[in-house]
Amino acid sequence: MKTKIGIICAVVDELAPFLPHIQNCTQTTKAMLTIHEGQINGVEVAALYCGVGKTNAALATQILIDSFGAGTIINSGTAGGICQNLNIFDTVICTESVHHDVHEGILTGFHPWLASVFFKTCDKLAIAAKQAVAVLELDNTTYYGRMVTGEKFIEDDGRADIISAYAPLSVDMETASIAHVCYVNAVPYIAVRTITDTAKDVGLNSFIVNCPAASEISKNIVLGILDTV
Repeated sequence: MKTKIGIICAVVDELAPFLPHIQNCTQTTKAMLTIHEGQINGVEVAALYCGVGKTNAALATQILIDSFGAGTIINSGTAGGICQNLNIFDTVICTESVHHDVHEGILTGFHPWLASVFFKTCDKLAIAAKQAVAVLELDNTTYYGRMVTGEKFIEDDGRADIISAYAPLSVDMETASIAHVCYVNAVPYIAVRTITDTAKDVGLNSFIVNCPAASEISKNIVLGILDTV
């Protein structure tokens, strides 16, 4: 029997593409979050949008694990492209994530006593993602690599420092927090995020305009992962 999959999105536009696919859907409210439970192509899922930011993401992840029996977590949605090669509607599939706004010693010298600051994606899920992408006929490019997370929407301020320190593909406000919670619970995770804004098309307005279409792309890849794992 396949493990129940927890699907976490940050905002309602990122979650919306999944809802028509959830069969026998029931809704439960906990900690001001609405959790949608059911099946997608025979796979048990519990899906929600957590709200923006690391605290909201961590709270939602722990709830999905403790209260809804999620044995795997998939983070789906959007991100800002920080690598110059990325264009709007390209997708980044996480191989590792990191908090760009937390001092390294806090993570390695205290709980959870990491060997490095990076939270690694589950190898099985990474393979499933590559298989899913190979089947899909995507109009844009899919990249595999590092995501960085922090409590700030990155436009120009701080971009150069993040690139210098971590050389990431994308930046967001939830992924590393979700990965952090999964790490301490020994629960596998992966993140699939499609680009809404770049250094060339920077700003919150670009995110707002491109979020629905980008979320649809991420959803299609996640559904492919569910068919594979």
